[in-house]
Amino acid sequence: MPQCWKDLVKHSDSGLLRLVIVDTCLGWMGVVGSPDELRQVIPPQQSKEAVLLRVSGNYHLIEETDGAPFGDLLQRLRCYLAGEVVEFPEKLDVRDATVFQQDVWGITRTIPYGETRSYGWVSSQLGYEGRAARAVGQALGRNPLLIVIPCHRVVSMGGGLGGFSAGLELKRYLLRLESVT
Repeated sequence: MPQCWKDLVKHSDSGLLRLVIVDTCLGWMGVVGSPDELRQVIPPQQSKEAVLLRVSGNYHLIEETDGAPFGDLLQRLRCYLAGEVVEFPEKLDVRDATVFQQDVWGITRTIPYGETRSYGWVSSQLGYEGRAARAVGQALGRNPLLIVIPCHRVVSMGGGLGGFSAGLELKRYLLRLESVT
């Protein structure tokens, strides 16, 4: 599969950030981070250029020609999108998020493959007894690490999809992929 490697001229505490653009069965995706932590997963786009546009407002890019800064993550993303059960244990760089967002994302990472939880459930796990469901939805809408933080597994209390920053069509696809009814 064709790949495009680029370095980002924005530094993290652990060094230079990198962008990797990879072709998947759903389109071109991007992964941003350092070799130690992930910062962003760009959802499937129609072209490499579309991925670059999604990150161009946040980072200044320079070309890099070798190296695999994310180990086997790209292969695991491809396997996941092909319907395999895959774990994403990577360390995440979420320092730009609020504490509440980080807490919501942490709870969301615990939702098992093939299962869903409601926004109210996430709220209750945080000690709000379901009263912060709307705030949970807003925090999930700002999730920069789709699939790795599986916010597609959070749905409305009545079984409706709720929202999804990458579009409801992708959320439906991911839930069907995991055989969630």
